[in-house]
Amino acid sequence: MVRSLDFNDIYWKEDPSHPSDIIPAALSVGEMVNADMKDVIVAIVLGYEFEMRMCEIAIPGVRERKWHHATLTQFVSPIVAGKLLNLTEDEMVNAIGISASHNFTIGCPAAGKLTMMKNTVDPMAVQSGVLAAIMAKQGYTGTEEVFEGKEGLIDVLGPRWDTSKLLTNLGSPFKILECGMKAFPAEALTHTHITATLKAVLENDIKPEDIKEVTVTALAKAVDILFDINKYEINSRETADHSLPYCIARAIIDRKITTQSFDEDKLVDPLLKNIIYKIKGEPSKKFEKIFPEKQPSQVVIKTKDNKKYKVYLEYPKGDPREPMTIEDLDNKFSALSSKLINKNKQNRIKTTIFNCENISVQEFMAQLIL
Repeated sequence: MVRSLDFNDIYWKEDPSHPSDIIPAALSVGEMVNADMKDVIVAIVLGYEFEMRMCEIAIPGVRERKWHHATLTQFVSPIVAGKLLNLTEDEMVNAIGISASHNFTIGCPAAGKLTMMKNTVDPMAVQSGVLAAIMAKQGYTGTEEVFEGKEGLIDVLGPRWDTSKLLTNLGSPFKILECGMKAFPAEALTHTHITATLKAVLENDIKPEDIKEVTVTALAKAVDILFDINKYEINSRETADHSLPYCIARAIIDRKITTQSFDEDKLVDPLLKNIIYKIKGEPSKKFEKIFPEKQPSQVVIKTKDNKKYKVYLEYPKGDPREPMTIEDLDNKFSALSSKLINKNKQNRIKTTIFNCENISVQEFMAQLIL
């Protein structure tokens, strides 16, 4: 459920990740052992710490080597579960070894025509990490040298790794503070481009029928992932939220991007077909040089009267340098929950979340039941 709408969080250095995918490991194991929520929060912070550090150690990242970032999550999820199971040092080594022995994930779930597996492979690596921690607690042993050993991670996917980034300045500051939050329910590399498109459309009152051509200058990897031929023929939500032509077209038509932007009626909207093929991607070597420190986008909209409207941005709403406010988060929560629960229930849930350190996990989960 955390990943079902692709609307959670994002960290992208050499590799991308959605660290909040690991939160269910903390909640489920915490509920099983009836831990305090303070302990769950510690486990979550540890999950963010190591997941985000794993995104920095492969140069280039495993995603560039055609592997999915769930390959990294398999090393981290047993740490989160193991913390709440109070594993010994040896048991924790075993847990990581168990999980990391069988969860290497190829990149194709996030490439080409997308299916429900796009949002499932990472949670499955989390699930496996929980099982690995439980097995280790019961005395099951796992491969010790899964990082540096013969036919381990580095040997198999190498060369070029900087493993010092796993432990250097650990917790100073905590990496969770560097993680972005998604302002749009779409693939991370679309966000700056969506933000730039909306800025151009809203500030210049550009109508869908005015569009002659849209050129999106982006990272080469973004053009490769988000502009391939499958991203113009939309037949599923999973493909739509990883299609930059679709997201740009919907931003022009609707002047916003929300979860409703990917409803079935939006996917087959005749107006969409009139615009989506007018949107082209151009890779930029200049942009590659400043990524991931910046997430640049240039959107140029050419209208039928031959006017051009250009917007250049370096990071999207939700980036730590352009953070979402508490009001933004409140609006996001309300938009996602308003069809399911009334305002009073929403307020009760928010109060529970913002005071959760004072209760047990079982109490916390019980108060979230609708």
